[in-house]
Amino acid sequence: MSLYFSILCTTILSAFLATVHSTPHNVSATSCTITKYNADNILNAQKECSEIILKGLSVAAGKTLDLTHLQQGAKVTFEGTTTWEYKEWTGPLIKVSGTDVEITGSSDHVLDGRGSLWWDGLGGNGGKKKPKFITPVKMYNSKITNLNIKNSPVHVFSIKQCDGLTLDNVNIDDRDGDTQGGHNTDGFDIASSNNVVIKRSSVYSQDDCLAVKSGSNYEFTDNYCGGGHGISIGSVGDTTVESVYVSNCRVEDSANGVRIKTVYGAVGSVKKITFEAVTLKDITNYGIIIEGDYLNGGPTGTPTDGVPITDLTLKDISGTVLSSGTNVYVLVEAASDWHCSGIDVRGGENVKECQGIPSGSGLSC
Repeated sequence: MSLYFSILCTTILSAFLATVHSTPHNVSATSCTITKYNADNILNAQKECSEIILKGLSVAAGKTLDLTHLQQGAKVTFEGTTTWEYKEWTGPLIKVSGTDVEITGSSDHVLDGRGSLWWDGLGGNGGKKKPKFITPVKMYNSKITNLNIKNSPVHVFSIKQCDGLTLDNVNIDDRDGDTQGGHNTDGFDIASSNNVVIKRSSVYSQDDCLAVKSGSNYEFTDNYCGGGHGISIGSVGDTTVESVYVSNCRVEDSANGVRIKTVYGAVGSVKKITFEAVTLKDITNYGIIIEGDYLNGGPTGTPTDGVPITDLTLKDISGTVLSSGTNVYVLVEAASDWHCSGIDVRGGENVKECQGIPSGSGLSC
């Protein structure tokens, strides 16, 4: 039999019951449904319930939907359409932490960032302050699955300090930003984490589909990337990126296909990187680009050797670049141990002189 729960004082019990309903399954498992945004109620639900349904919430302006107090093993399910009221701020719209937790969505749900309210063509480079969408931080042995996300004001996922996190069937659709001023709408940014898997997902954005900033042991497999800047390692500065495996991905209508970028004058490393079975279509700038001269958002034209790219495998990368673009471009120092095979990127007629490709790598410009 269903019953209500509340740990609030009796003077506000009736208001709490209007938004939170719980059904105890046993002593340790309680299910709660929240239908109206209230930060205190959401906090109390996390303390009291192991299964939480967030149904059609409209989150107050300038407020984070805070899911950082989840019980170990908790599950959160989004239902209906979740939106956020407008305010200029940096966000995030959602923040999640926990151990053995799952964040998921029902078949009819959508997380709508209403990005057009913030979009001004400048992204994070000026103009309106724009909130990042989702920050998973300190998620351990956890899952984010079956989420539908649209119209992020700026970066979508900013993954930090996680270990053992899997993202599966996450669909990001920022295509409205193409005509309405979307910018820096990265799909997945990862830093300072370990053992993160992103699979069977799709991203349409106006920036990197994937951007690995630091950390180790990442997999990005069976994904689709449309628009934006392609699949990127970097930019890597005074940090280390190690053991990244990208496979069975498709990149379409993007500025770049496969990209590695390191920071001019920095000291770090990029090693044990594999791109395998990546298909490109209608890339506008570079099919494959590996550069060691990145600074302040762009290239300097002169690479430095402080962040060497070593133990790199490029295998079975194929597809098309527009005639105005470049098939392969490399500008690096101190690179070594590259293994490239099955490279068939064609169509680009803007041939650029390369520098620093290790001898015997099998890669040419």
